[in-house]
Amino acid sequence: MKAILVKDGGELAYEDFPDPVAGPGEVVVELKTAAVNRRDLLVRNPPGPVYEFPKPLVPGSDGAGIRRDTGEEVVIYPGLHWDPGEDCAGSNWGILGGPSNGTYAELVKVPEANVYSKPARFSWAEAAAFPLAALTAHRALFAVGRLQSHETVLVLGAGSGVSTFAVMLAAQEGARVLVTSSKQEKIEHARELGAAGGALYTEDGWAEAVGPVDLVLDSVGSTWQDSLNALRPGGRLVVFGGTGGAEVTINVRATYLNWKSILGTTMGSPLDFFSMLRMANDGDWHPVIDSVRPLAEAEAAHDRMKAGEHFGKLVLEIA
Repeated sequence: MKAILVKDGGELAYEDFPDPVAGPGEVVVELKTAAVNRRDLLVRNPPGPVYEFPKPLVPGSDGAGIRRDTGEEVVIYPGLHWDPGEDCAGSNWGILGGPSNGTYAELVKVPEANVYSKPARFSWAEAAAFPLAALTAHRALFAVGRLQSHETVLVLGAGSGVSTFAVMLAAQEGARVLVTSSKQEKIEHARELGAAGGALYTEDGWAEAVGPVDLVLDSVGSTWQDSLNALRPGGRLVVFGGTGGAEVTINVRATYLNWKSILGTTMGSPLDFFSMLRMANDGDWHPVIDSVRPLAEAEAAHDRMKAGEHFGKLVLEIA
């Protein structure tokens, strides 16, 4: 098969690679599309040991295609070994695309339990675009953030894959949604997805101006204090990324004296994925696609993500 390989030094190469062979309890999926996630950039250039995997490696966590043994159109749940509970993953937990070979390929091998029927209303590009990002957004909003329909949620960073899904899923639930961005045009795009408005984080005092809100979703990390400032007393801050840095200083007393909570999450369980799929099948929204490229042009998709130019998901077309 043809695949994109991550090699030593973070180089991407489009090359021949051995076809995967399904073992007991596994299936092979003939991929139609894959999608790019920020995790793929970290696998290429690890910021720490958690992303350091043996190479060459086929990256990619999101994929949609044809199950080879049955001919069924499927999407792939990207989590591995989540067990045993719902509050957190087990010690052997992982994500497809590092250390196991992922979806930047014509074929991928996954556990049979990881394949689910493709939502019939989604195109192949849309089907590949939503699993990891929508799952992350769904768990952050509902299982961890406990968002209710009468509440207001602030989503930081309008335009990323997770944030676009967070806006649409929260709006589908009936919640009021606000966003932040450095560009007014991205806030306007978020309005088209169901947001009520937003704030430019480049302006002083944006957190106080946009708040108070019930829930904040923060994937930036360095913005924790601003996110806490935007919360009402008793509000919840859900964090699932550190694109702005791995360390932050916060006002501890102002946090506990106002009954504010900081909750961590990443990805989601099979039950979260099933619940998210149900919302996808029942909703009228579609994954936001920034652009679609041939698999061989994965490097260009990575460059666009690194530049922060995208709004929505970057998709790779395989067949």
